[in-house]
Amino acid sequence: MNKTVSIIIVSALLVVIGIIFTGDKRSEQNVEVKDGIQYITINAQGGYFPQISDAQAGIPTKLIMRTDGAYDCSASLVIRSIGFQKILPQIGETEIDLGIPKAGKPLQGVCGMGMYSFQVRFN
Repeated sequence: MNKTVSIIIVSALLVVIGIIFTGDKRSEQNVEVKDGIQYITINAQGGYFPQISDAQAGIPTKLIMRTDGAYDCSASLVIRSIGFQKILPQIGETEIDLGIPKAGKPLQGVCGMGMYSFQVRFN
């Protein structure tokens, strides 16, 4: 009986530790539509958060890259599909016009070193 209880407790602890360290990579409330324009906000500092965002296709869209003390490679942003490459300010917001995205064509952003990435899926 004690062995079974120990296994259950250790398993539960491993699951909790895994959740804490990996976190949820999915979209949080970072997509909003104002005055007919869709805004997708990604935070850049020690990576990109959220790493996966779901947005609506077929409407004018702008990507907002928000930085607050980005002193790592996440400040060097590359989005190959739109030909974007820029060093983001250490603190502030950078607005990137994405035009009118098409459904099924995700947008992939990576840091200059290829260590960090994010994806916006358009449905």
